[in-house]
Amino acid sequence: MLKKFFLLSLFLMYSADASELNYKIEIKHLLEYVQNTSCKYIRNGDVHDGLTAAKHIHKKYDYYNDKIHTTEDFIRLSATKSMMFGSKYYIKCAGSAKEESAQWLLEELERFRKQEKS
Repeated sequence: MLKKFFLLSLFLMYSADASELNYKIEIKHLLEYVQNTSCKYIRNGDVHDGLTAAKHIHKKYDYYNDKIHTTEDFIRLSATKSMMFGSKYYIKCAGSAKEESAQWLLEELERFRKQEKS
């Protein structure tokens, strides 16, 4: 019985570590995606390039790090709205309508996850 408990404990620890590693890889990818985009990031009415947006998002990620346990937490807390003003962040890409940054990032996350599975 003790042996089974020990093995289960090891499995759960490994699973938790693997899960944390996965979402950190996804967050790294999303930060690079924002940084390298040619789209404009609209935050509190001001337009920013990808590098400036990524720096801001990373600063918020560092601030909320203890509350972030999934990639979706990261998107919600760091990259979708001003916590001070409550205004949403938007993305404007050439030839496309302005869209909420949450949707834009969730779509990229879905693409990334599909790519990682194949």
